[in-house]
Amino acid sequence: MAVALAPSILSADFARLGEAVHEVEAAGADRLHLDVMDGHFVPNLTFGPLVVRALRPRTRLPLYAHLMVEFPERLLPAFAEAGADAILVHVEACPHLQRVVAQARELGCRAGVVLNPATPLLLVEEILPEVDEVLLMTVNPGWGGQSFLPGSMDKITRLRGLLDARGLARVDLAVDGGIDERTAPQVVRAGATVLVAGAAVFAAADGPAAALCRLRLAAGR
Repeated sequence: MAVALAPSILSADFARLGEAVHEVEAAGADRLHLDVMDGHFVPNLTFGPLVVRALRPRTRLPLYAHLMVEFPERLLPAFAEAGADAILVHVEACPHLQRVVAQARELGCRAGVVLNPATPLLLVEEILPEVDEVLLMTVNPGWGGQSFLPGSMDKITRLRGLLDARGLARVDLAVDGGIDERTAPQVVRAGATVLVAGAAVFAAADGPAAALCRLRLAAGR
């Protein structure tokens, strides 16, 4: 099964963001992961649709907006209009999850759902046929550079089994948090098809292009 690499710009140098994005695109990144935080749903505050709008003409890579925000349905139109190709929303922030997923699709975006480490898989069982991606957080969201939570491995395996049992191989199984050369082969063996990596790529001493190449090798690509 092909594995996609999704550098997270959360760990990039924003003073040279366009250049950093160009480097990972040239190095073979499959998409860009944009961590949007509101300072409420998670403690950190990052950026909004203006960054998506600024990046859209600078790269051909799909832009995946990961909304770690309260009331994400209020922001979906702005991110779609700014050029996001996919919008990922947290199960924990969406009491009417099916409605938000449908809204993302109506706006012309791919739709994904995200689960925090302690959120059980049963909360997404009903929505699985309607999404393009399930993103499992393998750290508690809010900050980059955290260590992978070992208990996440079993959850990845169980979600892989659930998707396969339901004939949903088209649904991406993404993981985000503590993904590096050591953890990448483990999560791929467990069934992940998308690896989101921030610090392992953009904080590497030898630059993001070299780091992405190493991550690709570790993932078996």
